[in-house]
Amino acid sequence: MSWTDERVETLKRMWAEGQSASQIAKELGGVTRNAVIGKVHRLGLSNRVSGGKDDVEEDVPAPMAAKPAPVAEAKPEPEPVAPVRVAPERPAVAPAPVSNVTPLPLRKSIVPAGQPLPPQPSANEISPEALASVREVEKRAKRLSLMELTERTCKWPVGDPATEDFWFCGLPSVAGKPYCEAHVGVAFQPMSARRDRRR
Repeated sequence: MSWTDERVETLKRMWAEGQSASQIAKELGGVTRNAVIGKVHRLGLSNRVSGGKDDVEEDVPAPMAAKPAPVAEAKPEPEPVAPVRVAPERPAVAPAPVSNVTPLPLRKSIVPAGQPLPPQPSANEISPEALASVREVEKRAKRLSLMELTERTCKWPVGDPATEDFWFCGLPSVAGKPYCEAHVGVAFQPMSARRDRRR
């Protein structure tokens, strides 16, 4: 519904006659009482001396007349009651905080560049067959840099990372493992071999 000039003139006329917002809405059709009140305010017509029961001012409650203070009747005084002793409240003791955070295992310290690496497993800790296999593989390795590695290449590091003579194997890796077949044999040793080494 749009407020055409004709509808606005009808609203002004009916408002000046003292018609209520509900009556005006009914006469105009397709408009609510609240829409009429809103338009009256926007047109600046809300100040009329007398009007119907639906005037804008109807929502404002009339000031209440002050009630006379009730006269206090004389009441008999209650009998004194012995005071009730209340035990002092004990301060609530907060329960000790329970930590359900599992402490993380300590990480090995990272060796800064240029520093010698910690001792690696010696040749006698790896089986001679595995060692020979690794040496053969490293002769035909692709010698890839870190940026050349993919999901399908062996990521076995060779050399000191602090030097320029550092590279990765780069041969095809075993499915589900990060290394080629020869380096998997070195990296993932059976439990019994590890147990024997500790003795």
